Amino acid sequence: MEIELIEIRDFLAAHHPFDQLPDEALDQLPGKLQVRYFRRQASIPESGSIDDHLYLVRSGAVEIKNPQGELLARLGEGDLFGYRASHMEGHAEFTGSALEDSLLYLLQPLEVDALCHAHSQFAYFFEPAGGDRLRDAISHAGEDGSAQLGLMATQIGDMISRAPITMPPEASIRDTAEVMTRERVSSILITEGNHLTGIVTDRDLRRRVVAKGLDTNQRIDSIMTAAPYTLDAADYAFDAMLHMARSNIHHLPILRNGEVAGMLTATDFAQRHTTSAVYLVSSIYKQDEVSGLAAISAKLPQLLLNLAAADATANSIGHVITAVVDSITVRLLQLAEEKLGPPPVPYAWVAAGSQARSEQTAKSDQDNCMVLDDRYDPELHGDYFKTLSRFVCDGLNACGYIYCPGEMMAMTDKWRQPMGTWKKYFSEWIDQPEPMALMLTCVFFDLRCIYGERELFLEIREHLLNKTRGNQIFLAYMVGNALKNKPPLGFFRNFVLISGGEHDHTLDLKHSGIVPIVDLARVYALAAGSQSINTQDRLKEVAAGGEVSSGGAHDLRDALEFVSFLRIRHQARQIRQGTAPDNFMPPDDLSHFERSHLKDAFSVVRTMQNVLSQRYLR
Repeated sequence: MEIELIEIRDFLAAHHPFDQLPDEALDQLPGKLQVRYFRRQASIPESGSIDDHLYLVRSGAVEIKNPQGELLARLGEGDLFGYRASHMEGHAEFTGSALEDSLLYLLQPLEVDALCHAHSQFAYFFEPAGGDRLRDAISHAGEDGSAQLGLMATQIGDMISRAPITMPPEASIRDTAEVMTRERVSSILITEGNHLTGIVTDRDLRRRVVAKGLDTNQRIDSIMTAAPYTLDAADYAFDAMLHMARSNIHHLPILRNGEVAGMLTATDFAQRHTTSAVYLVSSIYKQDEVSGLAAISAKLPQLLLNLAAADATANSIGHVITAVVDSITVRLLQLAEEKLGPPPVPYAWVAAGSQARSEQTAKSDQDNCMVLDDRYDPELHGDYFKTLSRFVCDGLNACGYIYCPGEMMAMTDKWRQPMGTWKKYFSEWIDQPEPMALMLTCVFFDLRCIYGERELFLEIREHLLNKTRGNQIFLAYMVGNALKNKPPLGFFRNFVLISGGEHDHTLDLKHSGIVPIVDLARVYALAAGSQSINTQDRLKEVAAGGEVSSGGAHDLRDALEFVSFLRIRHQARQIRQGTAPDNFMPPDDLSHFERSHLKDAFSVVRTMQNVLSQRYLR
């Protein structure tokens, strides 16, 4: 092969999708290309349709415009355009021009078709484009047989194998025990109509009847556990497993639309094999010292490695890792109450940021706050809650969840306030959206109650949503703030890398890739009054409600999954190498295939940012 053809072949082999071709196809391809030189400002093509050839930019720069003269793209070395390179409507009518002297390789349509027919990996690039291609790239993520990931996708209702066994509250203890024996169940639900009032287990019969010599003719509601914790049939089995491990219970009543649907037991999970994450949670609630919790949290990097190796989806990994963090937080609160005594007034411990969204990975600091009952008196109760919050935040720091650099933690006096004060905070941020207020909203508009009096949290959330739902002026400020985080994609669809400093020549996958999507989803959710916190859940809900197009929401969900997947894999690689995980990935760690799809993800985000900007900032 001539030296010039060898050089062309090497160039093709270094760029996607030609890097997907086998050696024999690459060897033949240079002889089938036309090499064309276009001077600055020259039209591409000089005549005919842009679809008459597939164009590959060897050097120089090209811009593409639609029939209305609107700029669609600026392309540089290695980029493709023309035949089958776009599936946008009216693509054949697009026109190109050279921004500078440019050298292009041209391939006939019949040759493109022949390569696609012979090589499916090559054809894949030309099938769907943009969000569709990205969606296809991640469609198989998380397809593994592990029980842990299966439970992440399994709804509780799918695990219920029999109709609920129930008794009325006026039934006798003897009659209830006979029914349990006949039905071969270790627990029974006490109901009035189809409304759940309580639960009785074998353990209750032993401890509350036999051990105390109680008359078995008494009513069963005299020994039942009233108002037991329940989950809905639409909730996920993994959440049920974690709750049972956290609460050390073996029976969990399940409701469907508020009515009794059945019972979930520890045996149901044993048949599906328990998982390492649940073992960790079980161990957490057996610890009596912070040092023991820290030892368990040290196992999280290995858990992330296991999940990444199993090809778990980034969304599933976020839920699993966050569930462990939640449990550590709850156990610290329990230990604090054991040490200090019961709280003098009710309170809610609330997670913010990524923990609230169930999107934590191996690299997280802590964002949390406390909502106190309005009966709180600083002089009478202040020392208790200050000591409690300090104990928990110090404990989280000892477990690897470092103090928030901005001090947005419950141990900071400002973020440990009565409900009325929190309502004033939110009202001020919404009514006077100054830069600092907008920064705080990005943290405190993502909240989830972890422990304590949930009603305190729910009242604040309702106040927040009532203030933001349909508030066009405030939402416009939120959009403007969200658009400050741009995906790192330049005019020529090349990556814009960090320049200088510790992270020179890397991509910040968190702040440049994930945060822009989180910000978009938050704006959509506030506009719609959505109560969802997880970003994937928010995008599903707002699409169903029409706040954003179904296609746009789907593309954003796929972009979030793909960028998050790359981030987790990057952190897993660092953990294996014995270095501290971070969010800064060198682009050289990506294959050409991954580069292409990461650009697709960034393009989706940029497109949706433009749509939101036109909607609110015109």
